[in-house]
Amino acid sequence: MAISVRKPSSKARSTGELPELARKHLWLHFTRMGGYLDEDVPIIVRGDGCYLEDINGKRFLDGLAGLFTVQVGYSFGEEIGQAALEQMRELPYYSNWSYAHPAAIRLAAELAELAPGDLNRVFFVSGGSEAVETAWKLARQFHLGNGQRRWKAISRKLAYHGTTMGALSINGVPQLRQPFEPLVPEVIHIANTNGYRRPADETEAEFTAFLLEELEQEIIQAGPDTVALVVLEPVQNSGGCLVPPAGYLEGVRALCDDYGILLCADEVICGFGRLGEWLGTDRHDMQPDMLTVAKGLSSGYGTIGALIASDRLMEPFLEEGAMFSHGSTFGGHPVQAAIALKNIEILRRERLVEHVRATEGAFRATLAPLLDLPIVGDLRGEGFFYALELVRDKETKQTFEPEESEALLRGFLTPRLYEAGLICRTDDRGDPLVCICPPLVAGQAEFDRIAGILGDVFTEAWTRFCA
Repeated sequence: MAISVRKPSSKARSTGELPELARKHLWLHFTRMGGYLDEDVPIIVRGDGCYLEDINGKRFLDGLAGLFTVQVGYSFGEEIGQAALEQMRELPYYSNWSYAHPAAIRLAAELAELAPGDLNRVFFVSGGSEAVETAWKLARQFHLGNGQRRWKAISRKLAYHGTTMGALSINGVPQLRQPFEPLVPEVIHIANTNGYRRPADETEAEFTAFLLEELEQEIIQAGPDTVALVVLEPVQNSGGCLVPPAGYLEGVRALCDDYGILLCADEVICGFGRLGEWLGTDRHDMQPDMLTVAKGLSSGYGTIGALIASDRLMEPFLEEGAMFSHGSTFGGHPVQAAIALKNIEILRRERLVEHVRATEGAFRATLAPLLDLPIVGDLRGEGFFYALELVRDKETKQTFEPEESEALLRGFLTPRLYEAGLICRTDDRGDPLVCICPPLVAGQAEFDRIAGILGDVFTEAWTRFCA
């Protein structure tokens, strides 16, 4: 008979023990854990406004908003916590499986009001990956309910859409897909809207025409009556804040209409003020059939996401005996819904969406002088969402070799920026980038600090790796 050995309780662990406990027990996401065999895991213990503090008392400017998430910043914990407490006292949990509760109903109504056109039907999930997964499943079952067998999805190269097996299949990031292949089959990946290395004499209209021609040819080659869904972000994150050229999103919408394909806007990052509008589809005048939200929906204070769908997508499921064959235990959790409602209230009250719209020009103007540095090839993005692409040669736009990029990003920039008190993302999904995405409460003082630290560290990087 096996004897179970009880492990010692960790309830009374002191703060000083946390680094060792982290090394022994905490499995970090998307992290090379071998790097912490002999080094302490960075431990963040508190936050206020745009700033964080680690276990040693060092302060950082959070230039990544947690993970493109903390729209309202870190100073509303008590207010949002009070909303959660009140919901806990009233109804700590109930599901959305054949039942409703006030928090989910009120939040669904808020999201329907924010969403464009007839996107009035809200299906709650726990996060962005689940929202994208739900979109693909809904598209398949919707077409089936209309007597069509469509199952294929189209997304863009380098686009990130989540980590569940369906969402991962829609992903266009090879290094994230490869460890888990074979994935869900027959996802088509088309060109993204990165125009940095397009021909110098190509006009914006010609670039748009090129992208739309490729999309249409892929639809035709796949068999139009087999394609269920096109998924894209209004501004693509992975690959470096890729803004669509004029006419592109309208053209995608038109092609989807022509071939009976549903269009999903992935707003997990772009939504809730990140681009200076409540939704990225507002900024780019895009009318999708459905859109996905998470992250900024709660500013990271809770774990909640949603798929917001057109009324017409509900129609097959209103037939007698019909049902969308999908759900989850925690989708629409009342406490998470109460947190999201309070977050939306704060965004409105503090006029943070308007703040981004009013100050994005100043933010970009503060970052723009970094283009004078020899290592910075491109600045792209909008709102409070920017990327700087790093190059070895600005004249030829020559990038870094993979091993050089590894040494530059992970070996130097990430630790050096952290040491300098700035948290942002160094990214090699594509060409090497630094992504800047502060909380929406950031102002000129934060813009100046971000640009100042980046300027100093980029100058040092050029001397070490290129000069």
